[in-house]
Amino acid sequence: MVRFLGLPEVASAHGVSIDRFISYVHWLMILLFVGWLMYFVYVLWRFQQRRQPRPDPAGARSHVSTYAEIGVATVEGLLLIFLAVPIWAHVSEQFPAEEEATVVHVMAQQFNWNFRYAGPDGRLGRQDPRFVSETNLFGIDPADPAGRDDVTSLNEMHVPVGKPVIVHVSSKDVIHSFKIPSMRLTQDAIPGMRVPTHFTPTREGRYRIYCAQLCGNGHAAMAQGVLVVESPASFEQWLQSRSGGSVSYE
Repeated sequence: MVRFLGLPEVASAHGVSIDRFISYVHWLMILLFVGWLMYFVYVLWRFQQRRQPRPDPAGARSHVSTYAEIGVATVEGLLLIFLAVPIWAHVSEQFPAEEEATVVHVMAQQFNWNFRYAGPDGRLGRQDPRFVSETNLFGIDPADPAGRDDVTSLNEMHVPVGKPVIVHVSSKDVIHSFKIPSMRLTQDAIPGMRVPTHFTPTREGRYRIYCAQLCGNGHAAMAQGVLVVESPASFEQWLQSRSGGSVSYE
């Protein structure tokens, strides 16, 4: 059904349940479309002027339509309670422990994605808005030794496969929206706020990162962002190669 709907490949653990929910909703809509279309054709045939030259003032005497509406509302309620709400609760409330996850800070700007990881010491440096500049987008406190080995990357986010990822999303300038279709992940990036979200990648590969919010004339350039899902060993190797490096904004 997912292929029939034209959805992109799913590469996250929670994406499977989201696709299942989307499939059920579409099957319900197809059923309703076919059912109401058949009823419409029946009405045109049943109440055409040749068969019914005089109108019937009594109107409908059957309660079939009422039962149908109750049935549809019941199915929609079941989908909401048993599928939509649990999915939302998992994504918004059931966060993995940071000690067991890859923690990434994302800073959106016109028109790039900036990513930040803890360095070899496993600790992210302290942040303060006073230190935000063109060369220090995350506002890392230069006096905090924990931030000296933090790893930064421009437009390329790396994560290990099979391990939960906690993403803290923010923006330097205007409202952006951090979207990775294959991970079934979308989170607005709001200036002055750091909003957490999470996912667990299940398949290695390179996946496009988009901005799902019109953010200026160069909005399309935000699609140059890439999520690289790789083996834990490859991720550690990449992290070590970036340790102590810096991002150039020239």
